[in-house]
Amino acid sequence: MACSAHLLSQSLYSSHRASPAAPRSLRSQARPPARASPAARPGSSARGCRGVSLRVAATFEQERRQVEVSYDPQAKFNQLADQIDKDAGMTRLNLFSPCKINVFLRITGKRPDGFHDLASLFHVISLGDTIKFSLSPSKSRDRLSTNVPGVPVDESNLIIKALNLYRQKTGTDNFFWIHLDKKVPTGAGLGGGSSNAATALWAANQFAGCIASEKDLQEWSGEIGSDIPFFFSRGAAYCTGRGEIVEDIPNPLSENLPLVLVKPPEACPTSEVYKRFRLEQASKADPLTLLKEITQNGISQDVCVNDLEPPAFEVLPSLKRLKKRIIAASRDDYNAVFMSGSGSTIVGIGSPDPPAFVYDDEDYKDVFVSEACFLTRDENEWYREPISSKAAFNKDELQASVID
Repeated sequence: MACSAHLLSQSLYSSHRASPAAPRSLRSQARPPARASPAARPGSSARGCRGVSLRVAATFEQERRQVEVSYDPQAKFNQLADQIDKDAGMTRLNLFSPCKINVFLRITGKRPDGFHDLASLFHVISLGDTIKFSLSPSKSRDRLSTNVPGVPVDESNLIIKALNLYRQKTGTDNFFWIHLDKKVPTGAGLGGGSSNAATALWAANQFAGCIASEKDLQEWSGEIGSDIPFFFSRGAAYCTGRGEIVEDIPNPLSENLPLVLVKPPEACPTSEVYKRFRLEQASKADPLTLLKEITQNGISQDVCVNDLEPPAFEVLPSLKRLKKRIIAASRDDYNAVFMSGSGSTIVGIGSPDPPAFVYDDEDYKDVFVSEACFLTRDENEWYREPISSKAAFNKDELQASVID
């Protein structure tokens, strides 16, 4: 199995390679230096004059011709850089680590192992973290740093768990220095940590020469987290079981359909939400019917069912008020408003703009707000952040954009 070629462009080596410029054409007229006329030369013969006249005719013909020289120094540079990378092996890699939303989430029963069976449409979105991987000279431990206080950097972090899992499954001995530039909020129901773990598995496989298949990575990842296998789909999948049974859907949602994410500073602990869940409170909607409706007719409020909303609203009553207020203030700007996962992010689909109260009301001064869009990936390539994607923004930036 060959490594994806695009990964080299995501490596830090790519900073040494400018975007290839169009080849330059150097055009010039071939003008040989003028020669003295043979007639001016003492002692020139008739035979000599005839030979000279032939040379003059040839020179005249050359002058009429245009000489074109194509020169592409960037191609030469890229060829040289590719050879250096090949000889040295991959040592650094930057990857985008996007999060997901649950377009609908049905809880269908309780399992003997204590988990719940679910049926959900997962979809990757353009909000995400950036993870930088560098090969460590150490052959004993990984080192993780991050820009967000409070995020664990020890072996409890899913990134480190994923790297340990990869070494265990493959017998490789690569260790890494990792920096996590985090933009996805924690405790948000967006699967940010699961995405980080999937991204780490993908990265480790690239450094090892792609010795494992995507199917291997997907299967292994379920051992450390139920949501992680989803990220090895193409970005849109119908997930069942604990979430680890992943089926790609043929018609992902349009990347032109905008979203807005609004998350209060408070988190909803997943364990507490499931503890309060009551099966009798769950929707009776058939998940396959919901899936068919969405893939054929698009998003509407009726199909964006989340069975974890009632228990999450018990855990965090202000979250229920936030959802109701967004719906009331939207003036039909959104096709649907719903909670993602176990909370506490409320998603509005159909507009990238948050309602005005988010930046007008002092009660919401600390909310996290981000616009986003749906995202997919190609086979054997990892997710790429859209060029137009914007990072999460705070109230002051929102206010500035409104004034402008």
